[in-house]
Amino acid sequence: MTQALYRKYRPKQWDTVIGQDHVIQTLTNSIKADRVGHAYLFAGPRGTGKTTVARLLAKAVNCLSEDPTKRPCNECDHCKAVNENRFMDMIEIDAASNNGVDDVRDLREKINFSPSQGKYKVYVIDEVHMLSGGAFNALLKTLEEPPPHAIFVLATTEIHKIPATVLSRCQRHEFRRVPIDEIVKNLKEIAATENIQADEEALTLIARQSAGGMRDAQSLLDQLSSTGTNITLALAQQVLGTATSQTVLDVINSVLDHQPARGLETIHRALDSGADPRSLARQLVEYTRGLMLIQMGNAEQVEATREVKNQMEAHAKAFNTSDVLRMMKIFNNAATDLRGGWQPSLSLELALAEVVEAPAEVATIAAAPQPKPKPVSAPVAESKPEVKSEALTPEEKPAINSNDIVKAWKPLINALPKAQANLGALMNSVRNIDVQGKTLILGMASDVLVEKLNKPDQIETIQRLIKDHFHVELSVRCVVTNAKGKLPSHVSQDGMVAAAIQHGGEIVDMDD
Repeated sequence: MTQALYRKYRPKQWDTVIGQDHVIQTLTNSIKADRVGHAYLFAGPRGTGKTTVARLLAKAVNCLSEDPTKRPCNECDHCKAVNENRFMDMIEIDAASNNGVDDVRDLREKINFSPSQGKYKVYVIDEVHMLSGGAFNALLKTLEEPPPHAIFVLATTEIHKIPATVLSRCQRHEFRRVPIDEIVKNLKEIAATENIQADEEALTLIARQSAGGMRDAQSLLDQLSSTGTNITLALAQQVLGTATSQTVLDVINSVLDHQPARGLETIHRALDSGADPRSLARQLVEYTRGLMLIQMGNAEQVEATREVKNQMEAHAKAFNTSDVLRMMKIFNNAATDLRGGWQPSLSLELALAEVVEAPAEVATIAAAPQPKPKPVSAPVAESKPEVKSEALTPEEKPAINSNDIVKAWKPLINALPKAQANLGALMNSVRNIDVQGKTLILGMASDVLVEKLNKPDQIETIQRLIKDHFHVELSVRCVVTNAKGKLPSHVSQDGMVAAAIQHGGEIVDMDD
């Protein structure tokens, strides 16, 4: 069986560990001075070398070399035994599957036995944050007063889950993400040794996809090398799922042409063909990020084929910067949204509707009452209907202050059961909240969103939430609102004025 690259090229010396010099220097100095601690905590992202450094520490403290500066020597019997996974005094424990009180008690019983081969018994507990509360308590006494022949190395990717009582008993070392250029350099060396043909831009993409994890990068190179062909950027994008598909280009074009129906059809066609909605959202984020980089003068940082880059440059000229930033943020929210529930495509549909329909200056839920519009004497564009004050109706006192509902809106969404995750996502898309008389007006960015929210069962749920929270009964009406479409409090929601404003009109004159 062929050995995985990340195992084959696991560092066996201190100086071959990449990107963690601040940790290595401290540990090697303690070994040279014979001042090794009894408990260490290694924290950091996955694949950054925590377990590897723990193994090096186990080798170094048990190395038979008389010169402390040469430990581990990788030549003595103990070093060779560790390298070959047959050293009995290095015990690796996976806390994910051995996380109970009984497991820790079993460890405490065995720890008092003297080492079988070396000077120290080194216990490496991986993913230590998975231990139960009882298991942590059982471990505390041993960490505080271990036998002189025992050393603990606790490794975790989630240090915030480690009790403070445990943290205070360990020497803490933070592992950092490995810089991109150092990962690329390492991948080049492996590719040269293994006779793997790989383009540098493909290796750069692998390094970026690994998010600073050396092990992940080496595993991705291993995966791509199994194709048996030259690893090009196009191949890497295809295998890693980052290639800009025609679907992405079609969606962006539908946004540019302001054709939401065409965009939704494109998305549904891709999803019906088996595409993952979140993966598609990530591709849209990556594409719009490329547009942003080009607009900011950093086109060389865009990882794309020549054909796609040409298309990106054309789109970068067609969109203004604020639109690109808005698209990227909205699609990024869809890519990380967990509220899709039984309808996985909903987050992406909402994102497209918001991107296409909402104006560049996206409105947010008002935190304070909107001021009444001031009279404007300047002429308006022909495309906007002129609204006269004769259509205005007498002001009706609201049953509840709209600000109170604005403040409670998020808690109301959070109060929904998981089965109504779709409703929660739609309520989260509300852009404007107003109360006129006994009617709650919910402003949405597009007709698509209004249609999705304006269902009898969903409206009834919102009414019930309002009644339970505020003890007041309100009817609910969903309307399309744009940046200029917030109605003055004395304007009837059902009149011609409201209809005109909601479709882009402005109040240009008011008769007292």
